Amino acid sequence: MKLYHHPLSGHSHRARLFLSLAGVKHDLVEVDLAAGAHKKPEFLALNPFGQVPVLDDDGTIVTDSNAILVYLAKKLGRDDWLPQDPVASAAVQKWLSVAAGQIAYGPAAARLITVFGAGFRPEEVIGRAHAILAVIEAQLAGRSFIVAEKPTVADVALYSYIARAPEGNVDLQAYPNVRAWLARIEALPGFVEFGRTPVGLAA
Repeated sequence: MKLYHHPLSGHSHRARLFLSLAGVKHDLVEVDLAAGAHKKPEFLALNPFGQVPVLDDDGTIVTDSNAILVYLAKKLGRDDWLPQDPVASAAVQKWLSVAAGQIAYGPAAARLITVFGAGFRPEEVIGRAHAILAVIEAQLAGRSFIVAEKPTVADVALYSYIARAPEGNVDLQAYPNVRAWLARIEALPGFVEFGRTPVGLAA
C-alpha cells in the first residue's frame, strides 16, 4: 500500500496511524502542499478534491481519511477496530462524523491558524474546540476509549487534532479524561507520533 500524505496534516496522520497500529506495511509519499502539489493534474487524477491523504492499495484508490480507516478495517477483517454489532458500529460512525465535523471546525481549525496561517477567527474556533472537548471529556468518564474498553477507528479519527490542540492555543489542562485517553493511545503497540510544531501553547 502507498499513502500520499503530509507530515503536518492531522487527516494524513490518522490514516498513517491506523496503518501502523494494524501492522500494515506501506510506503509514504509526501505531498508538498506548500508548492501546491495537491492541485497539480497528476494528484487531482488521484483525488479530484485535491486533499491528502490518499491511499493507493495496488491500484484501488481511497480518498478521505475516515473512508481510509473504514476501508482498511474492512479489508483487513479487523472487527476489533470496526465492530459489526449494530449499536457499536453506529457509535463508531457517530464519532467519525464528529471527527469530520466538530473536530475539523474546532481544534483542527484553530491549529490551521497558527501552523498554516488560515484566516479563521481564533475566538470562534477555539470556542468550538472547547465545546467538543467538554463532550468528549464526559464521554470518557469511566471508560478507556471513546466507544468501548478497547480502541476503535473512532479513537484513531479523533486522536491527531486533539493531541495537537495546544498548537492552536486550545488548552487541554481542564480535560483530565481526554489527556489520559491520549496517553492510552500513545501507549498502543505500533503508535506513530504526529509531528509537533512549536506554535500556540506549544511554542
